[in-house]
Amino acid sequence: MEVLHSWRVFSFKNTTIVVCFLNAVAALLLLQNFFSLASSRYRISTSQFTSEQIQYIKESEGIRLAMQPLELIKRVMEIEQEAYAKPETVQQKDPKQTVAIDLSKRLKDFRSLNDAGSLKDLEEWRKRKMERARQQELGKNGYVTSQA
Repeated sequence: MEVLHSWRVFSFKNTTIVVCFLNAVAALLLLQNFFSLASSRYRISTSQFTSEQIQYIKESEGIRLAMQPLELIKRVMEIEQEAYAKPETVQQKDPKQTVAIDLSKRLKDFRSLNDAGSLKDLEEWRKRKMERARQQELGKNGYVTSQA
């Protein structure tokens, strides 16, 4: 009976809990070690460098900042803002688009001038067509009457 009781202490549930606890402790230790190394890696103390080295670092940092093309960067930013602010004016300056707009206006004007004449011609054509159809219909029935 005692053997069965000691076996119950090491059940799967208890073993799983112990393993998970050990994994959590190991993860916490690894994270603490990682963060302590990362913070010490980027920490620069002045005691590591001599005054000449510190002066050299400051001068090189100043030269690096002076070499940046600040005016060019500002101008590029202005150009980007102009591009986003005025997309319509750029499209209006496109020669192909202006030619297309001019052509469509001319076509509309041409149609409006010819509408009256074309409607008249269309009506005359319809009358002639109806007259021919009437003549053919009368010819099929066997008698033809002439109209003046």
